[in-house]
Amino acid sequence: MTDEELKEKLTPEQYHIMRKKGTEAPFSGKYVNTKDKGMYKCAACGQELFSSDAKFDSGTGWPSFTEPANLEHVELREDNDHGVRRTEVVCKNCGSHLGHVFDDGPQERGGKRYCINSACLMLEKK
Repeated sequence: MTDEELKEKLTPEQYHIMRKKGTEAPFSGKYVNTKDKGMYKCAACGQELFSSDAKFDSGTGWPSFTEPANLEHVELREDNDHGVRRTEVVCKNCGSHLGHVFDDGPQERGGKRYCINSACLMLEKK
């Protein structure tokens, strides 16, 4: 999809987050407290990204996952924006910014916390 096609498909908030590397306010996203089972997909292209089985309550204000449903569906990039060194999570299919991954997740589940903006996701319920 071209940038113009995505601008037409996405809401202004989604476009800002997914194409301009924005972020939603903490505790404001529709999936922060969701406990429904299913597959979280990219809101831009529909790529399967995260299973609800990997979701956990991190208390940070954004949906958090211990791992992607398929590592081949996400790309990790170095992000030094705002003077902070982080690892950006991007949809490998369409290149949309999803959030960041940190090393402060549950140790018993691998220690990763994929901190993902709700606006970047759509939940396909089981």
